Amino acid sequence: MLTQIDINKKIAGEEAVNYIKDGMTIGLGSGSTVNWMLKKLANRVKNEGLNIKGIPTSIKTELLAKDLGIPLTNFTDVEQIDLAIDGADEVDNNLNLLKGGGGSLVREKIVDAMAKKLIIIIDESKLVTHLGAFPLPIEILPFGWNITAKHIANFGCEPILRKKEEDVFVSDNGNYILDCKFDRILHPKSLHENLKLLVGVVETGLFVGMTDKVITARNGEIVMIQH
Repeated sequence: MLTQIDINKKIAGEEAVNYIKDGMTIGLGSGSTVNWMLKKLANRVKNEGLNIKGIPTSIKTELLAKDLGIPLTNFTDVEQIDLAIDGADEVDNNLNLLKGGGGSLVREKIVDAMAKKLIIIIDESKLVTHLGAFPLPIEILPFGWNITAKHIANFGCEPILRKKEEDVFVSDNGNYILDCKFDRILHPKSLHENLKLLVGVVETGLFVGMTDKVITARNGEIVMIQH
């Protein structure tokens, strides 16, 4: 039995597949809403003969795509992604994103930045006035991580080392993630740029000025947001 949130995720995910055309290379994002998109995409590949290739943003997405029969490629064979479809933990009024709740922010940003177009698919609860209610994920090198955390804390947040049960969470890239609680992130661009200057920081979960379209759903109806 699907909840209303699940239904809205399914609607948004399946709607995004309508933007995928024959011959495209597609960035395959990560997360529960993207999983609905992958299932619909696999159906079109199998039943309509849709000719596409996907580049997954996480090992989880890669395994699911393979299981569903979606053809995959990599950056050795392609230099451009036609369309990336991804999820988000928060989307603000300017379509800036906070991402990384699933721990795939680095690969997501590489793929999303390489795409000619980026479509974000979310349930309505992810729409916010300002980013920051969801702790900002920052991927960092394990070496000297506690020093990096102290430097990040100077920006006015409380960095918490992400754990999976009792063990430290390790990203697909072999790094640690700090979940950083800010009150509100009013200037995501400058915060991202300043954090990236810190030695030991690999990437932040702030995706600024990258989104072309947001697809969500409200009470079972599709809602499109774009500037």
